[in-house]
Amino acid sequence: MSAETKATNIVWHEATVSKAERESVNGHRGFTVWLTGLSGSGKSTLANMLEKSLWERGVRSYVLDGDNVRHGLNKDLGFSPDDRTENIRRIGEVAALFTEAGIANVTAFISPYRSDRDSVREIMKDGDFIEIYVACELDECEKRDPKGLYKKARAGEIPEFTGISAPYEEPEKAELVVDTTNQKPEESLAVIVDFLDSGGYLSA
Repeated sequence: MSAETKATNIVWHEATVSKAERESVNGHRGFTVWLTGLSGSGKSTLANMLEKSLWERGVRSYVLDGDNVRHGLNKDLGFSPDDRTENIRRIGEVAALFTEAGIANVTAFISPYRSDRDSVREIMKDGDFIEIYVACELDECEKRDPKGLYKKARAGEIPEFTGISAPYEEPEKAELVVDTTNQKPEESLAVIVDFLDSGGYLSA
């Protein structure tokens, strides 16, 4: 699919309320935490734990989860390379809108292609996109297999499955890496929250 703009006679309208003004009212910055990693690495678990932790601190936050988005916005997309790219392009645009609105936006997507993640980074302002690689050894992801997807992929029931029959390209310039192979979710969460806190993201 192409990201080329097909519509004509359209004009970009600037907002009358700035991102900085929204951040001032919210008491924290607007940003996107982009969790990427293999299925079963713990992305969704961490995303929801992070949202709750931020919310308890008074930070306005929201999770965009891969499966949830495919139930609505991206329900017309499959898992071919082109569809994966379009999936990330669309959600990247949504994440950018959340960020501009001053929300602490947390995403949980495998997003296997480095170029797709870099494309999302490019549409956001410097510092607004925080790529976090949720690293986990494939063997451990398969042991967990919370959705039974690896078993189906090994049986040939799921084509183009990331890590088995489709590639995953590890980030080269992630802002943060948490290794959940042996690290407990609470420990990974503490590392992420500390990064956000020390980076000034949790204050206006």
